[in-house]
Amino acid sequence: MDLPSLAVILRAALSPNPDERKAAEESLNQFQYTPQHLVRLLQIIVDGNVDMAVRQVASIHFKNFVAKNWSPHDPGEQSKISVSDKGMVRENILVFVVQVPPLLRVQLGECLKTIIHADYPEQWPGLLLWVKHNLQDQQVYGALFVLRILARKYEFKSDEERTPVHLIVEETFPHLLNIFNKLVQIANPSLDVAELIKLICKIFWSSIYLEIPKQLYDPNVFNAWMILFINMLERPVPLEGQPADPEQRKSWGWWKVKKWTVHILNRLYTRFGDMRLQNPDNKVFAQMFQKNYAGKILECYLNLLNVVHVGGYLPDRVINLILQYLINSISKSSMYQLLQPRLDVLLFEIIFPLMCFNDNDQRLWDEDPHEYVRKGYDIIEDLYSPRTAAMDFVSELVRKRGKENLPKFIQFIVEILKRYDESPVEHKPYRQKDGALLAIGALCDKLKQTAPYRSELERMLVQHVFPEFSSPVGHLRAKAAWVAGQYAHINFSDQNNFRNALHSVVSGLRDPELPVRVDSVFALRSFVEACKDLGEIRPILPRLLDEFFKLMNEVENEDLVFTLETVVDKFGEEMAPYALGLCQNLAAAFWKCLSTAEADEEGDDPGGALAAVGCLRAMSTILESVNRLLDLFVHIEPILLPIMRRMLTTDGQEVFEEVLEIVSYMTFFSPTISLEMWSLWPLMMEALSDWAIDFFPNILVPLDNYISRGTAHFLTCKDPDYQQSLWNMISSLMADKNIEDGDIEPAPKLIEVVFQNCRGQVDNWIEPYLRISVERLHRTEKPYLKCLLIQVIANALYYNPSLALGILHKLGVATEIFGLWFQMLQQVKRSGVRANFRREHDKKVCCLGLTSLLTLPGDQLPAEALGRVFRATLDLLVAYKDQLAEALKEDEAVDGDDMDGFPTDDDDDGADVSDKEMGVDEEDGDEADSIKLQKLAAQAKAFRLNDEDDDDSDDDYSDDEELQSPIDDVDAFVFFVDTIKGLQASDPLRFQNLTQTLEFQYQALANGVAQHAEQRRAEIEKEKMEKTSSAASATS
Repeated sequence: MDLPSLAVILRAALSPNPDERKAAEESLNQFQYTPQHLVRLLQIIVDGNVDMAVRQVASIHFKNFVAKNWSPHDPGEQSKISVSDKGMVRENILVFVVQVPPLLRVQLGECLKTIIHADYPEQWPGLLLWVKHNLQDQQVYGALFVLRILARKYEFKSDEERTPVHLIVEETFPHLLNIFNKLVQIANPSLDVAELIKLICKIFWSSIYLEIPKQLYDPNVFNAWMILFINMLERPVPLEGQPADPEQRKSWGWWKVKKWTVHILNRLYTRFGDMRLQNPDNKVFAQMFQKNYAGKILECYLNLLNVVHVGGYLPDRVINLILQYLINSISKSSMYQLLQPRLDVLLFEIIFPLMCFNDNDQRLWDEDPHEYVRKGYDIIEDLYSPRTAAMDFVSELVRKRGKENLPKFIQFIVEILKRYDESPVEHKPYRQKDGALLAIGALCDKLKQTAPYRSELERMLVQHVFPEFSSPVGHLRAKAAWVAGQYAHINFSDQNNFRNALHSVVSGLRDPELPVRVDSVFALRSFVEACKDLGEIRPILPRLLDEFFKLMNEVENEDLVFTLETVVDKFGEEMAPYALGLCQNLAAAFWKCLSTAEADEEGDDPGGALAAVGCLRAMSTILESVNRLLDLFVHIEPILLPIMRRMLTTDGQEVFEEVLEIVSYMTFFSPTISLEMWSLWPLMMEALSDWAIDFFPNILVPLDNYISRGTAHFLTCKDPDYQQSLWNMISSLMADKNIEDGDIEPAPKLIEVVFQNCRGQVDNWIEPYLRISVERLHRTEKPYLKCLLIQVIANALYYNPSLALGILHKLGVATEIFGLWFQMLQQVKRSGVRANFRREHDKKVCCLGLTSLLTLPGDQLPAEALGRVFRATLDLLVAYKDQLAEALKEDEAVDGDDMDGFPTDDDDDGADVSDKEMGVDEEDGDEADSIKLQKLAAQAKAFRLNDEDDDDSDDDYSDDEELQSPIDDVDAFVFFVDTIKGLQASDPLRFQNLTQTLEFQYQALANGVAQHAEQRRAEIEKEKMEKTSSAASATS
């Protein structure tokens, strides 16, 4: 297609007529893979004579096509763009990327990023030469623009992936330094100069983020750069041209330069400001950095903050970054000494005012309270907020240097509170009181453990915090609720004070100001957790829930849902009368949050998505709290079913874990699994086969419930055929060589669920499942997966020993499998612990499988094999018995534990630990911590050396799985003894030959197991009688 025709189609893509637009898009899709199409699009983008709207459409189409097709996604896939077209694009895009207007440059920059990430250095070796040449020519901006993209490719790369950076730095940094030097000498520099310096800063940042390039270790080279960065710090930002609008001002070029300079210096300080973090190669450089630059940077930062002190402007992000540097300096003696002379001014005249309610807060509170709430609870906002950084500074100061600073800071706060109390209403310093309350809340943990303050906390709350619940100023009512929540867990000597605060917080839920209502909800969570007498809350529970849902309709806030979760958790089954209404309201809130999150295409506001997750978690908490009220589940199911249906598709990837938990509860606690719930099975299978392999352990739980609680439906239903569907999924995953061992561990667990729950009813599936398990076992490396696959064989033997053994012989693997199994049973680690089958459940399954073999006649299990199986089973039963005894001992120890080991607010011992610690030079204190850490690391290393043959984590072998199993009611010891008795009765001669050939130690083990089995039989009988008795008394 020629250029004029392509331009016509692109123009049609802008048509207000939907039919014309659709036809144009179809034409573009039809011709997109033809030779030269990409080149022609680029020609239209760079042609200044073409209408700007058409050029923009072309740039978007060009960007999307490059992103999708420049490099094939699969290794064997053929590239859809010819080599010659790629060459022409690479050759021309560099020239034009800086010539086009900014609107188009953004799109071409994205394309360049895709191309560089795919092609440099292998397919585009000349790129660096082009950059180097243009840095020395008149095309400096273009070279910097491209170099920034190139450097960013390696920003987070480490080790060998980072190798190309060395050449990039070697070839370009001398020229960058030269350009930077010239730029800073320009008198009255324009905004274009700021743009060039900003690009140089970003290139430097990307190049040093993970590792300092070796060229910069040269003190002369490094010093040349540092002189320029410190110059940028000290140089005042030009007043001329600064936007008046605060939002535009913080994005203004010269302030961006200031921000990136601070970013770089902070990063260098993080890397080289602490000698303990240095490896031997870096030590000399780190010492040089600390001696020559760390203090100078601190001084520049304090001077910059002084601008704020005298009422000047500094962007929030810059203030935040500077305060982070100061926070990191508190614990370092040399830096703290530099900070000390200016500390009082910094603390009381700069930091504290940042903590106070200000004009911007008031404007937002009045004009957009929802945005005020969002900003207050947004984690991302905290990264940019001067107020959060100011709170962190105060917290770190009193934590690390509390002895000299905590008393004077508290005295300062007390004076503000006193001045507030003494002032007439019209002159009360409301904003300063707000800052004082914020400080008291921020220092909560410190004050609760430090004498003399901890004994005064209740009086302080009653005197200075609780009265603000009725303040005429909204932000003080909100702050009072927040502070009260921080201190809800202290031991109140007068319970009336706790009760009054609780009721005030509850009243705050009906405050006319939205932020007060939200802070009250947040505080209520702490009060509910701390409440010893639920009778305080029980009478107001209906009203409380009503206020919750009014607020949930108004604002999407995860903390709101967390509070509801806490209430539900605390009241448990008492929530039953409200459970249905709660689920209805939470479902409505969830759909609302979801629509908000979907509307937020840019993903700027994670609040809706987080609140949606919170709603699902709260639903799970409700289901768990009423799990014994089975009839409720029948009524709750129709409310939750649409959510489960929608969120088990790709739409629910962000909340998949939470939704699966709800599905697990619904399939476990409902009286029966309805057909509507069965309709979710195919969705989970599809997700698992397509994209949800990471969630396989979560999907295992509801699938187990379906098979174990709906066994008849699983076995008889043919449309859909659940047995076939399960096989298709398991066989596909287990045969896939690209899926790692750890990712398919739930597959053999699912096979176990089928074999144990469908005993005697799935003979036709034994062979396929054994075949796929043996095939996977041959290439499995991870010991835990090997154990699980052997357990599939053990379960098959327990299911039907004759059938299973016959299949193993038919597959020609019987000797090999049993050889491997016995070898794995005997393997121990250097510490003497068994290397395999470490969980109680693993041992039990193996015991049942091996014991089942003992029932086979001599023609199927020869005498020699019988003896070997018998001995292996005895060894395993003894290990199983020891493990059960150990677990019982641990349970008793946990049950017998009291809380005497934990200090309460009333304990005096250790009260001043932190103050004592503060009397020590902090670096010495840190060094002591460091020595402790080194000792722990050495112990951990020794432990690893002991058990270096252990490839699996203990998590793999933990017995915390709460999946119920049909073998729970089978006692392995009784089963073994009954099987041996059966052998003795059916074939006395075979039994006699077995016992006569046994070594003395195995005869002793057999007698011990027999005695234990009889003991277990008596215990089981006793448990049954107790259950019958309690059931009878419950019905009478």
